[in-house]
Amino acid sequence: MRLYGRPPYGVAVVHGGPGAAGELAPVARELARARGVFEPLQSVPSVEGQIEELKVQLEALGAGPFILIGHSWGAWLACLLAAGRPALVKKLILVASGAFEQRHAEGLLERRLARLSGGEQDEARALAERARGAAPFSSEQLARFGELLFKADSYDPIPSGGDPVRCDARIFRTVWPEAVRLRETGELLRRVANLRCPVVALHGDHDPTPAQGVREPLSRVLKDFRMIVVERCGHSPWRERQARRSFFEALETELTPVS
Repeated sequence: MRLYGRPPYGVAVVHGGPGAAGELAPVARELARARGVFEPLQSVPSVEGQIEELKVQLEALGAGPFILIGHSWGAWLACLLAAGRPALVKKLILVASGAFEQRHAEGLLERRLARLSGGEQDEARALAERARGAAPFSSEQLARFGELLFKADSYDPIPSGGDPVRCDARIFRTVWPEAVRLRETGELLRRVANLRCPVVALHGDHDPTPAQGVREPLSRVLKDFRMIVVERCGHSPWRERQARRSFFEALETELTPVS
């Protein structure tokens, strides 16, 4: 875990991947200009294990309830934690969340690959097959897969600032299939329907996951849900040249207490 700014650490940023620990460091640093921010790094190779790990990490700070900002897979993880441990979470901010129902995720990989060149498409498709199959899949290959998808998912990307991201292929190959099964069976949305805290989704208009894949299911099952669509923005808003400012302005608005 990493701490930014000064206590109390009332905001936590939950990374995606699964298995991409450290990717939200730039977001944590920016938000920590005005508050204490906590960056938990997930290490357990199962969905339920990561929920429990995140619970323990938050409880260790002893300053809750928290606002959780979850990115991509981390948005699902934050929802699952808040649904099971409502006393720990006072608000959820879902950034570039995955779709909550399988029908909105159909053809997603091909939509992403279509944005790459022919050679990059072939490379990404081969890596995706290795990730799903029995062949060895290394953390270096996961990092390369992530680079290709980042290129596909971005609108006008800013080069990486050099923050190290710890890619873990073991976590990806075990957690992601479990997460997909939760969505396919409807269990993901059933659990999310138990949320009682306010939920806000920030979603780029260039994100390959359609905004309606988040808006429609959550609007149906949650009483306190809002969506903000960020223009000229892909899957990683803090690395978007034209959307970074509006993304952080939206975050600050959602994090500022109402007087």
